[in-house]
Amino acid sequence: MALISFHNYINIIEVLVLFIILNCTTFAISQDLKNGASFIFGDSLVDAGNNNYLQTLSKADSPPNGIDFEASGGNPTGRFTNGRTIGDIVGEELGQTRYAMPFLSPNTTGKDILYGVNYASGAGGIMNATGKLFVNRLSMDVQVDYFNITRKEIDNLLGSSNAREYLQKKSIFSITIGSNDFLNNYLLPVVSMGERISQTPDAFVDDLINHLRLQLTRIYQLDGRKFIVGNVGPIGCIPYQKTINQLGENDCVSLPNKLAIQYNRRLKDLLHELNENLEGSTFVLANVYDLVMELITNYANYGFVSASKACCGNSGGQYAAILPCGPTSSLCSDRDKHVFWDAYHPSQAANLIIAKQLLDGDTRYVSPVNLRQLRDL
Repeated sequence: MALISFHNYINIIEVLVLFIILNCTTFAISQDLKNGASFIFGDSLVDAGNNNYLQTLSKADSPPNGIDFEASGGNPTGRFTNGRTIGDIVGEELGQTRYAMPFLSPNTTGKDILYGVNYASGAGGIMNATGKLFVNRLSMDVQVDYFNITRKEIDNLLGSSNAREYLQKKSIFSITIGSNDFLNNYLLPVVSMGERISQTPDAFVDDLINHLRLQLTRIYQLDGRKFIVGNVGPIGCIPYQKTINQLGENDCVSLPNKLAIQYNRRLKDLLHELNENLEGSTFVLANVYDLVMELITNYANYGFVSASKACCGNSGGQYAAILPCGPTSSLCSDRDKHVFWDAYHPSQAANLIIAKQLLDGDTRYVSPVNLRQLRDL
């Protein structure tokens, strides 16, 4: 009898220890999640590795991409920059304890999705046809489809009521898309696959805005309430455009910038419309165009030595901006002194400046509220 009692005693102790461990784990998870999550949609500016899992020509899974990404030990993760994206930096600053994981990663399962999920894809656009030169990519429609899958999983994890509250009150939905719809669609040569052959600029921008309206409304219907939506940057000023158009260091290609400005005006009106019509929503406009133009125009004021030359590129040409960043690329020695990492994408140093303005800036760059204010609504 004494032996049986002893065994019972041991079993009771084991159950109590397991109970304590489980409760401590649950407490740790809830504490980790107190600052909410980021659900990130977009293109290569914020892709955190989804394209690693696609058969695509748009990849950043080889060095020296990611050389300054400390969390990976300097190994490439699929981010199209030398370090963190704007989405990564914003999440850190808002107190989120983990980076939003790529949806297509096999590790993005279970409770990990509560820390945020990244659906962004290099070469992706608002339109499904955008980026088809790269073979595979996730368009915005597909990204929202994938969020619908995540949404059901969050219901299973938290229960429908808690899931709704977590998404509506504690989560920020970030959308950075539109550049590829011009660069890798409308502005492609007429002999290629672009839409310019069949649509005027007005008609194409109308299509973009109408598609984006539906996409944002779908996320709202899935309980997104706090949104930040980036406009299109000065795509006529990126190193690639300067190179192929043989421009001077301080010059930009006018047509891409003109189209971006036209789209940005319509986007501002769209977000105002959605704020008026979607009850309980807050759509914040990130004025990426003016932010990046400020960096390009006044780069020396921010400690940069170049706002035209790619840090990682090919050695030929004034701006080293023809071939993608990869193992055979030349690499600048002062990565924090370049606005552009490669032919298309900002460096981590530029991303830090942009993110800071989105987090704490005034209505010149982020409106009607900044990201810290959006989080606290």
